[in-house]
Amino acid sequence: MIQNRRQAFVNFTDESLVELAQGGNDQAFAELVERHYNSCLKLALSILRDKSDAEDEVQNACWKAFEHLAQFNREAKFSTWLTRIVVNQCLMRLRQTKRAKLFYMDDTQVGDDVVTLELRDDNLNPEEELGRLEVAEVVQQEIDRIPPLLRNVFVLRDVQQMPMEEVADKLGISIAAAKSRLLRARLELRQRMSRHQSSLGAASLISV
Repeated sequence: MIQNRRQAFVNFTDESLVELAQGGNDQAFAELVERHYNSCLKLALSILRDKSDAEDEVQNACWKAFEHLAQFNREAKFSTWLTRIVVNQCLMRLRQTKRAKLFYMDDTQVGDDVVTLELRDDNLNPEEELGRLEVAEVVQQEIDRIPPLLRNVFVLRDVQQMPMEEVADKLGISIAAAKSRLLRARLELRQRMSRHQSSLGAASLISV
């Protein structure tokens, strides 16, 4: 199946694949991820210094790229855009685990691209904080409505931030099965949250 897909897209440029993916072709997006996965993993490893963490954050970055593909400006290179998402994921991981080190990360070479890495200011003003609390309350309500089979892996991985290996072990399933359920849970939650978009605002749902 994968081999057939790759053969079908072998002569396609990234730009053509992005156009197809933005039109709803999930196979085209899968090919984009396949093409750039190794370079993204290499970058993530250089930042996190842990293979398991790096694999997790590359997966999370690919998921975010899929979620926000419609926002991608095709005047830029897809590889550069995806790289920035990977970097942001890794930096957030470092902050969460309090293992961040002071190091200069300007104009980093990634393949053929030169990427400037920036630390974002995550401080919120009172209005933004109130909006976040409102969204958080709705998110919790919708998480509770996800079928338990999917909800359990979502809560352990995305809420409690447990490593995927521990999630799989705790639930008595394989890592592949845990990842599959996690993806389905995220899709389920996103579909549920889309019903609230008009009341909460599209911008409030970007991080969901």
